[in-house]
Amino acid sequence: MSASVLTAVAWPYANGPRHIGHVSGFGVPSDIFSRYQRMAGNRVLMISGTDEHGTPIQVQADQEGLSPRELADKYNRVITRDLQGLGLSYDLFTRTTTRNHHRVVQDLFLALYRNGYIMAKTGLGAISPSTGRTLPDRYVEGTCPICGYDAARGDQCDNCGNQLDPADLVNPRSRINGERPAFVETEHLFLDLPAFTGALGSWLSTRTEWRPNVLKFSMNLLDDLRPRPITRDLDWGVRVPLNGWSDAPMKRFYVWFDAVMGYLSASIEWAQRTGDADAWKQWWCDPEARGYYFMGKDNITFHSQIWPAILLGQNGAGDRGGQTGPFGTLNLPTEVVSSEFLR
Repeated sequence: MSASVLTAVAWPYANGPRHIGHVSGFGVPSDIFSRYQRMAGNRVLMISGTDEHGTPIQVQADQEGLSPRELADKYNRVITRDLQGLGLSYDLFTRTTTRNHHRVVQDLFLALYRNGYIMAKTGLGAISPSTGRTLPDRYVEGTCPICGYDAARGDQCDNCGNQLDPADLVNPRSRINGERPAFVETEHLFLDLPAFTGALGSWLSTRTEWRPNVLKFSMNLLDDLRPRPITRDLDWGVRVPLNGWSDAPMKRFYVWFDAVMGYLSASIEWAQRTGDADAWKQWWCDPEARGYYFMGKDNITFHSQIWPAILLGQNGAGDRGGQTGPFGTLNLPTEVVSSEFLR
């Protein structure tokens, strides 16, 4: 009997052409997987797109003398052309700047908010002293205070796997220009990841078929779950649909938060394009459907912790419970397929 198989491929930043590592790491493997599943008679939906929000886009736009929108348009065309030239068999390759994507992000956020999985708090944010621009967690590097690894990022240490904040790093530095960032107090919204510890642990304990490196890394993260910021002081991104936030000139959703939701928004967009607006549900709401997510190892945490937590929260299935959100009960990933870096 045929099955519904979702192939969800990591979204490349639209801040430059992609290189062979992106193509060989998850582009070609996901395509081979999808072609095999189609040959086996399964119903495959292979989706992805360009990730077009956040500081990486703004920084590159400044360097090229373009607006963020102009830069995103430019590299969406370049990346789409290159992937088509390789013959990769996407059913839809879209982008995160569509109205549909913004609506899906806001609807998912509101479901989490209503179920009590969003919190507001003041913390220390990193900024560039020379430009005054916010530095996202991944744009700050330094020495891990736990294991001493000297190339830890502001969100986690890839050496020991512990989650970090930029202010935790010893001798922090900007990845953009090497300067030491300044830290200022700022209010942000957070996804309350500790409120999913039990639900995530129960789910991960059933993922025995995962690659050992992915499962071990994901299970270890449960020991140090912290609330994760989901907003940033930016003017380029998805607006926060809350009073006092939606009209704020410098508050947008953090790019990692909206990008993982692109798998759902792309599936919905594909269905709309086919003329059957509910067609996406056979890959997302059918308990027998399977979803496979392809990415590099630096994105494991977003696909084995954060995206599943968002789905659990929308489903009302986190540790605090809640109501099912506007999309119905959504499937969690069947498998997170991660490639190692070539060293």
